[in-house]
Amino acid sequence: MFKTRITEMFDLKYPLIQGGMLWLSRAELVAAVSNAGGLGILSAATFLTREEFQKELKRVKTLTAKPFGVNIPLFPALKPLDIQGYIEAMGEEGVTVVETAGRNPAEYMPLFRERGIKVMHKVTAVRFAKKAQEIGCHAVVVDGFECAGHPGEEDVSSTVLLPAAVDAVDIPVVAAGGFADGRGLVAALALGAEGVLMGTRFMMSREAPMSDNLKEYLTTLTERDTMFVLRSLRNTARVIKNDVARKVAAMEGEGATIGDLIPLVTGSREKEVMETGDISRGLLHCGQAIGLIRDFPPAAEIMEEIMAEAAGAVARLSRSGKTP
Repeated sequence: MFKTRITEMFDLKYPLIQGGMLWLSRAELVAAVSNAGGLGILSAATFLTREEFQKELKRVKTLTAKPFGVNIPLFPALKPLDIQGYIEAMGEEGVTVVETAGRNPAEYMPLFRERGIKVMHKVTAVRFAKKAQEIGCHAVVVDGFECAGHPGEEDVSSTVLLPAAVDAVDIPVVAAGGFADGRGLVAALALGAEGVLMGTRFMMSREAPMSDNLKEYLTTLTERDTMFVLRSLRNTARVIKNDVARKVAAMEGEGATIGDLIPLVTGSREKEVMETGDISRGLLHCGQAIGLIRDFPPAAEIMEEIMAEAAGAVARLSRSGKTP
């Protein structure tokens, strides 16, 4: 029922992909998702050297024999990743899927092709999806306005951006932003997607290395409890509303520079939030779908629940479409 070009391309049981989340998408979560029939995605940016990254790739391989991928961010960073070294490590460890994000991956496409790595590029606008197809990407992940992290600067919701992208390209489109359950999966497929990528839902899984106290707190939030920061720098990010996020927004309103904001928005502070459970220590990227999440079971249970709910939704729609 849920076989698509994405499940065939990546040899998956289900069209479910786990988002490559900084600090969280480590071996245990990646393997749990892949073992359950989806595509686990390791966060390359979590590891600051090729050696650390390759060690984690090896750890994933001890936990699963199923396909998994890697997320490589291509946007500028204070400590740029050794992209070529990371790609070489992926080739050595037999990784066959990469999700790129942040800027056009054209310069790295020959390296990916040489190693037999299929490329999904994350985009936030139709024109970027068309460019990804033009340079030879195998699929695109379309990130709608509702997503955690960086939704771009155009504020187009998934329900509009997704079908617009599907109409514009021939390669498979994966939906992201606002999807957290089986109803969302069916909606995404109905809009033309061939898979769904979920970050916030898998952030709220047992295997995600984040404080249980923080997860308990997040189950109390609604879809109204996120906000944007860094919009003044055209690097918009959706985060949980907290005192740090409000302070960053206020400073932006007063003309703060990136240098002024770095002490508040650095990733190390988000890592502290995740590890300690103290939401006051920094920003926490999170999508509007947090309003749909009320538990944090193992990833395999999340996936089985999503697929059961999706099957139920399809059955319900089928019954409602029958004539008396």
